[in-house]
Amino acid sequence: MIFRATVTAFFSIIGLPAAALCSGDGFLEGLEPQAAARLQASAEATPYGNGLIWDATKGNKNIHLIGTMHVYDPQLEPIRTAVKDKVTNADLLLVEATAKEEKQLQDLITTQPDILFITDGPTLPDRLDEETWEMIAEAASARSVPGFLAAKMQPWYLSMLLSVPPCAMQGIATGDRGLDHMIMQDATEAGVSMQAVEPYNTLFEIFQSDSVDDQLDMLRANLMAPEEQEKVFVSMFDRYFEGDIATLWEMSKIAIGDDQEAEAIFEEATEALLTGRNRNWMPIIFDAADTHDNLVVAVGAAHLIGEEGLLQFLADDGWTIERVQ
Repeated sequence: MIFRATVTAFFSIIGLPAAALCSGDGFLEGLEPQAAARLQASAEATPYGNGLIWDATKGNKNIHLIGTMHVYDPQLEPIRTAVKDKVTNADLLLVEATAKEEKQLQDLITTQPDILFITDGPTLPDRLDEETWEMIAEAASARSVPGFLAAKMQPWYLSMLLSVPPCAMQGIATGDRGLDHMIMQDATEAGVSMQAVEPYNTLFEIFQSDSVDDQLDMLRANLMAPEEQEKVFVSMFDRYFEGDIATLWEMSKIAIGDDQEAEAIFEEATEALLTGRNRNWMPIIFDAADTHDNLVVAVGAAHLIGEEGLLQFLADDGWTIERVQ
């Protein structure tokens, strides 16, 4: 499905330890007044669209929900401090992937390298015209991925890398990771048990579900000019740290395109990467709440908002929702 990897950047599920080194004007500052007004109206209508830290209560049960970002930025440290007591006093921490799932994923990649790399058959230069491949190779090189390596990457995997602007890739070498891992580190030190809300290979299965031709279309679509990608990331980080997740989300729709095809593609990606996963997570969360009085759920911030967000699902089940920050 084309544009899926571009959408991934807005879902912030890439998982790369990239520092927020992008700077300058953001995407939102360049919007036409009419587009800006539509964005604001949609954001304001989004349930639970503002906030990063929430409490849900039902009887003597408490669920603390934290909207995380999977990439690193020093501004995450105050958020980590704000939630540390909740995390270290929790009966159980639910996250998208614990160290166990990460190890399983690493083992899978080690034993089945064809998940990420083309190990048999034509490589990407063989499947693409020369001009397109040269553009892709140049974009990969700008992200410190040499052409010979990019040529052997599965199209969806290279698309995911190209959806991150070069300015954000510069932080990979630091080894710093996002709020999820900060929270897991605090939980580990406090002896708090952890559990994943989904199987370790969920995202891989989503990305691999597209045909090779669709993945190649996706790869071509991610040849966005680096300066435009940088503007998107600047606004993404700005809105996250303002707790304005609804605006971040609505921005992603506009950035991808405003025609009917782009809208349909975005809705399909939303179902695959966000709302479908939310629905699958809710039984896990409810089961955990049945057996634990004090629960922390730390997942990507986009999963909390909207009519099919975790907060709305909890409210529909009779939980009282209160914004903390």
